Amino acid sequence: MATAVAAVQVALPGCPQACGNVTVPYPFGFRRGCFRKGFNLTCDETRRPPRLLLGDGVEVDAISLADGTVHVQTKVVAFRPLYTNGAVGARRSIDHNYSCMPTVLQWWLDVDSDRDLVVKDPRSASRWRCISLNSFAAYIGDAVNKDWFNRNENDMMLNSTYPCEQAMVESVLIYEKRRCNCSKGYEGNPYIANGCPDIDECLRPDVYPCHGTCINMPGTYRCSAKKRIISLAGLITIIAIVAGFGLLFSLLGVAQVTKKLKKRRAKKIRQKFFKKNHGLLLQQLISSNKDIAEKMKIFSLEELEQATNKFDHNRILGGGGHGTVYKAILSDQRVVAIKKAKIVVQREIDQFINEVAILSQINHRNVVKLFGCCLETEVPLLVYEFISNGTLSCHLHGKSENHLSWKTRLRIALETARAIAYLHSAASISVYHRDIKCANILLTDTLIAKVSDFGASRSIAIDETGILTVVQGTYGYLDPEYYYTSRLTEKSDVYSFGVILAELLTSVTPVFSSHSSEGTSLASHFVSLMSGNRLSDILDTQIIHEGGVEDAEVVARLAQACLSLKGEERPTMRQVETTLEDVHNSKVKLSSQITRVNQSAMKDQPWMGNKGGEGTRLYSLEKEIIQSSEIPR
Repeated sequence: MATAVAAVQVALPGCPQACGNVTVPYPFGFRRGCFRKGFNLTCDETRRPPRLLLGDGVEVDAISLADGTVHVQTKVVAFRPLYTNGAVGARRSIDHNYSCMPTVLQWWLDVDSDRDLVVKDPRSASRWRCISLNSFAAYIGDAVNKDWFNRNENDMMLNSTYPCEQAMVESVLIYEKRRCNCSKGYEGNPYIANGCPDIDECLRPDVYPCHGTCINMPGTYRCSAKKRIISLAGLITIIAIVAGFGLLFSLLGVAQVTKKLKKRRAKKIRQKFFKKNHGLLLQQLISSNKDIAEKMKIFSLEELEQATNKFDHNRILGGGGHGTVYKAILSDQRVVAIKKAKIVVQREIDQFINEVAILSQINHRNVVKLFGCCLETEVPLLVYEFISNGTLSCHLHGKSENHLSWKTRLRIALETARAIAYLHSAASISVYHRDIKCANILLTDTLIAKVSDFGASRSIAIDETGILTVVQGTYGYLDPEYYYTSRLTEKSDVYSFGVILAELLTSVTPVFSSHSSEGTSLASHFVSLMSGNRLSDILDTQIIHEGGVEDAEVVARLAQACLSLKGEERPTMRQVETTLEDVHNSKVKLSSQITRVNQSAMKDQPWMGNKGGEGTRLYSLEKEIIQSSEIPR
């Protein structure tokens, strides 16, 4: 900054600007015609370097136009102000620090210590003193030249040579005196005509930072962003990037439009299926029946997709002939099972609404509860109560280490019989399950039995004895009479339950491999052994160890009756329930009459082997079923 200021003209043209190392700005000077009256100094050029002196020989260290001060060297012992009409001077050999600006107000200085200086209003005192030690630069804001500093404002304004009346120069009024300064953005000597040139800020980046393009302006500067020159390669890159983003946004736009179209199309399809599946009829049925409305809800497909994470494979609990079961969590945090059925014929879908209405009214402890359905898919989805402990089949035939005790098996058999009996006779319209098997009996954490999977179920008017229908069921549990006649009766469920009793007694699967053949039917094998009084050959050893042989024989006779070839010779489910209730309560013995639920079935009748080979006929029927080309489920 000092270098930049030194380069500016501070003295009058043709006059030296320095004496030795001290800059001498106008109005000061040491040659004729180079100073203003009263500001003449002496430059002692005989010394090296030359020394700048006041009129009385006091050496000057520096002159500041901005501060209006002269720095001198001396030992101050006493001082009184001098008002002379000549050069600036001092008394004796006392050093001074004089104010040299004609526009600076006269100041008085009082020094109470070596270095503490106090500037006072000159109108408040008539004299002052200054005491200092060694070389001390005193800054005295005072003027001692009468010609300059005793002038009033009006006198100075009338003077045509008043120095501050020029462009780019500002004046400061202090106690009716003035001091000249260059305006902001300009620098130099304000006492010289045109002595305040513009500062080129662009040449001083350390003082006036600019991170763009610097443009110098009068009294200021402007900093604008640099114009970048883009090469051809850069231009191509920019075009490629812009084109890429344009393509990306276009693709996103197309994707959004496609997504909306798919959404709209899916909505129309859902509405189509809802009408096709008699959704309006079911809605009307639910709204008109308070009991059904409290128990059942029509779910939207969106709700169930959200509940199953869009039917994620990890949510699959199991599957059967009629579809796949998923674990789901509804928005109210209820855990449910959702059955997604396989494609079926339209006539069965037409009967679906009536069946759902019937199932929604079923309220039994041992029947899985139906919470609702979704009609927005080709085949309706069913929402059931979620049972967490697996199926009876898994507990009997799986690798579980927790084997079911005989007491637990007996209770499960009783609870299952109660549920089936309820379906057959407790409602105004009977419901035939048509697929009773261990895999459709679910167990809770406390091993309570729950009959599930009504996908094959049919409702029958209470005054009907049976209906003709397409054969459905699971091999090993399928009623031979129903298979051959296609006539569905309540006794078809009784036969399937007889197979379950045989499984509970033997822990053998419905179809197993024996030493004589593969695919042996448990039902036919069990009846054959019972006909020869050889139950012990197949009875589960765990039952024997638990001392349940006597009760097991009663249950085995009941199972034999349920597995009778002719449906009319089988007991009803209500009779089966009663017998199991008595066995469970230890009220029945093998010899008691209550075991003869169906007299023709429980006694040693000829059909067990003495009348026309009924036992053999049962074997042949089972074999024919095995050899049948295809059985649904």
